[in-house]
Amino acid sequence: SAVELEEEVEGDDDIPPNTGSSVVDIVFFLQPAECSQSQKGCDWTKLGVGASDEGGNLRWCCTDDAAELGFCDYSRQAGRLIIDRVTFAGEHRFVTIPPDGDFSGHVQGGDQFNVKDISGKYVMVIANCNDMGRDVNVSGTYSWVSKHGYLPGELFGEMYFFAAITVIYFLIFVWYACAMRCNRESTIGIQRWILWTILLGLLETFFNAGNFFVWNEDGVRVWYAMYTGVVLGVMKRAISRCLVVMVSLGWGVVRDTLGDQLKKIVFLGVLYVGVSAACECMKIFAVDQYKTLSVNQEDELFDIVTILTFVVAAVDVTFYMWILDALNGTMQYLENMSQSIKLRQYLRLRCILLFSILFAVVWAIFGIVNSYMDGMLEEQQQWSIQAAWELNYLMVLIGVACLWRPNKYAKEYAYVMELPSMASDDDVEFETNADTISDDDGFDNDNGGLKVDGAVDA
Repeated sequence: SAVELEEEVEGDDDIPPNTGSSVVDIVFFLQPAECSQSQKGCDWTKLGVGASDEGGNLRWCCTDDAAELGFCDYSRQAGRLIIDRVTFAGEHRFVTIPPDGDFSGHVQGGDQFNVKDISGKYVMVIANCNDMGRDVNVSGTYSWVSKHGYLPGELFGEMYFFAAITVIYFLIFVWYACAMRCNRESTIGIQRWILWTILLGLLETFFNAGNFFVWNEDGVRVWYAMYTGVVLGVMKRAISRCLVVMVSLGWGVVRDTLGDQLKKIVFLGVLYVGVSAACECMKIFAVDQYKTLSVNQEDELFDIVTILTFVVAAVDVTFYMWILDALNGTMQYLENMSQSIKLRQYLRLRCILLFSILFAVVWAIFGIVNSYMDGMLEEQQQWSIQAAWELNYLMVLIGVACLWRPNKYAKEYAYVMELPSMASDDDVEFETNADTISDDDGFDNDNGGLKVDGAVDA
């Protein structure tokens, strides 16, 4: 493993000459796992970078006051990053800047830092500690490369997860699409929505996996794959929420159309897509452009993201309340109409949703505990927190797809009501006016029944 470094350092002619040379120090070191994964983080002074004392004094650069505190030898280290050669186990490089004149130079000691095949969290620090020296502009490129590629170590598990989940989505899509084609005469509307949801899930995971694979091979993130994956993921979540509302309202089971309810569902879904996509894209932009954003711009962006997050949460609550209300209403209707087979299907749907909610609550608690407690999950396992939410969603989607799977009786099942069983003579009461029918109307007194002309004797 290595870090390739190519830095170009330029001087600033606006600074008066003869103010002393400046040195840009570059240190590279490994943070121990016991502190890098903790909430407090690592104390760099214990790793040999900077110095501190029991009184709470902390200095990174060798200045007059740092020398008075005994942190460094000012005659030898003035204007330099404080490094304890006894405890520091990393690598140190530097570039010396003359006090005046144009200057352009490169890092001394090579352009690569070796990590000796030790996995963990590494830190690179670039410091200009000469307060009386020249302003220095450091520019160039750097890349982190492991034995597996350019992808950060904590994302390797997520890359393989997206690859595996893409295969699962593909198999589900092929199964459902083939079943719909074989039973295309009996296809109902809800099944088309399910197929589109599966397709969006397939495309989202495909683009996410592709983004990670390209990043690992070339060291550059593919922006269009990244943003496409985000937008497809938002659309998938929106359609899935609309789908569950439609199912809860009884579409494809007790009704063949949603009427005006469909417009409300589509409006809420479109609102969710717009707000959620804007929120996710702004988060990515803030991470990618944090070096070029000013403090005021960061604050404004954070305020916008906060507002959008609350709007998304409000739309989510609306969806969830609508789903629960519609599901209870449909199940009550089926129970009143003695539709036991269809009611059984909705009981299974409710069971799937309840298990999903239970898992979500338990996993959310685990995520909170993991955030505030050290060592529950190692850094390279943190991706599993988000992966579990994707699996929870996939299980619900598979459950709904199985309950509404295409078959040749799907249309009849959706549009035909089940007749109640007659267990005894007391269950059903018939009314008849046969006693008012005269002999001329066809009543046969001799045979004690109704006489029908042209009847066929069986």
